[in-house]
Amino acid sequence: MYKYKKDLDKNIFRGYDIRGVYPTNLDEDTFYTFGLGFGSHIQRIGKKICVVGHDNRLSSDSLYNALIEGIKSTGCDIVSLGLCTTPMYYYACIKLGIPSGVMVTASHNPKDENGLKFAFDESGNCKGQEIQDFYNELLVADFLSGEGNIKEYNIEPEYIDLYKTNLHFGDRKLKVILDPANGATSNFCRKIYSLYPMDLIIINEESDGTFPNHHPDPCIESNLEQLKAKVIETKADIGISFDGDGDRLGIISNTGRFIPSDIFMIIYIRDMINKVSNKSFLYDIKCSKSLSDEIDKLGGNGICYRTGNSYMKAKVNDDKLPFGGELSGHIYFNDRWPGFDSGMYAGLRMLEILSNTSKTVEELLENINKYYSDEEEKYPSSDDKKFKVVEKIKEYVISKGYDYIDIDGIRVSFPDGWALVRASNTGPNITARFEATSEERLKEIQDEFRGVINEENK
Repeated sequence: MYKYKKDLDKNIFRGYDIRGVYPTNLDEDTFYTFGLGFGSHIQRIGKKICVVGHDNRLSSDSLYNALIEGIKSTGCDIVSLGLCTTPMYYYACIKLGIPSGVMVTASHNPKDENGLKFAFDESGNCKGQEIQDFYNELLVADFLSGEGNIKEYNIEPEYIDLYKTNLHFGDRKLKVILDPANGATSNFCRKIYSLYPMDLIIINEESDGTFPNHHPDPCIESNLEQLKAKVIETKADIGISFDGDGDRLGIISNTGRFIPSDIFMIIYIRDMINKVSNKSFLYDIKCSKSLSDEIDKLGGNGICYRTGNSYMKAKVNDDKLPFGGELSGHIYFNDRWPGFDSGMYAGLRMLEILSNTSKTVEELLENINKYYSDEEEKYPSSDDKKFKVVEKIKEYVISKGYDYIDIDGIRVSFPDGWALVRASNTGPNITARFEATSEERLKEIQDEFRGVINEENK
């Protein structure tokens, strides 16, 4: 039924996962081929079994079946989770003590895309050179042969149990609007949020991999217009939205205002700072200076790191940090939660804080240093070209004598602002973000770097 695919599109092998358009540059044979390589690879490093799950995209079920057939035919055993969120898949690997696994998902990408997040061993999700090396393994096609066993496993009851003893709500009963965006969390969010005392309203709750109501990226403000309207209409305390596979969240305040992730992370850190012994907090290179300023004011240690779930999750766990977060809405709790990103859990931690105070979301954000910025900008650029463009921009920055770091693209620091230009690891884009102490200075920085990007990206 399936066959080895030798002409794999190299561009789907990205910085921390595999993603492409179905069925244009990935299909069932692609996933079968991946399964052949994955099952062979993990057995050669001493693993005999893996965990596999999938989200609710329309193509996920057929791609999942092809993937499993490929893995099984190498003699590797499989624990099949079926439909789940990515955080449920992570927890299954932890609970079962099986570090090798694959999750079929394209996260927050458009409905016609799909992909894979995968881990060979205890080091966590594959990233960077590991993924490129694996691509080369697939081309060599030296696969093992055998007949693995498949065991179906329902992680949902144990995943729900994880929540039951983890959170400690106060006496305040909140009015909460959830928007699972018709993604994978649509199947589970009501059960989990109903464990806690709140007046709960859910919109876009039907599980539908076409994402009919809006794009499933909760960190783009325009995707949350329905949620904003519902919060205002019902006079809710908060609105919370999740992405397609459930590992990210977005937040709307009690006034209907979109709160960027690097700002609402301050609420978590303010609540946590006196409850943890390690006061080091991780954030990615895209985050506002408001966040690092606040960590400094609280007496904590801010650690700026490269963007990307695979990198950030590994850093939080390897360095035993209590908390980390990204502008993209990945939030990592490692204090009383097992260190992986879950949009549903991060949302409940925010509700826990609110339930133990009389303050609103807006009041919890008072006295934060103010900077001016806008949403992350994207410039279409082919996967072959985008890294070369960033290198050219680095040459420009050096020629100007600017202060910069290059742990992930180029972040240029000025006394009154900063600019970040990097190649996206999840799509054929160059991304940019700018921030400054005034709107006038912001425009100056934007104009300078937009001009350079457009010139080099022609």
